[in-house]
Amino acid sequence: QVPLVESGGGLVQPGGSLTLSCGAPGRSYVSYSMGWFRQRPGKEREFVAGITWTLGSTYYADSVKGRFTISRDKDTHTASLQMSSLKPEDTAAYYCADRCAPAFDQCDYWGQGTQVTVST
Repeated sequence: QVPLVESGGGLVQPGGSLTLSCGAPGRSYVSYSMGWFRQRPGKEREFVAGITWTLGSTYYADSVKGRFTISRDKDTHTASLQMSSLKPEDTAAYYCADRCAPAFDQCDYWGQGTQVTVST
C-alpha cells in the first residue's frame, strides 16, 4: 500500500474557508484520477469531488458545487480541495483517494483522513 498524505484539516467557523491537500510521495503506480470523500458522523462515506490527472476534468457532489474547488498539480502528483462557505453539515473526516475508477465508485489507495469541524 502506498500511503497518501493529507493535510489541512481543522476547526473553522461557519462561512469560513479551509484547504485540504493530498500527496503520494514515493508513488510508483499510474493513476487516472484522484478523489476526495468524506464521512460525516453517523453517515456512510460519500464522494465529494474528483479530478482526472491528465485533463484536469472535475466532478462534484451536488452538496458542494459552487463552494468547493478541486485542483491538481501533475508534476508533484498532489491534489487540493479548497472549501469555502463552509456549513456545519460539512463537518466530517475527509479522505483523499487515488487511482479511482471513472465513476469514483472505487479507488485503490486511500489516505488516513483529516478532520474538518465547522462550528462556532
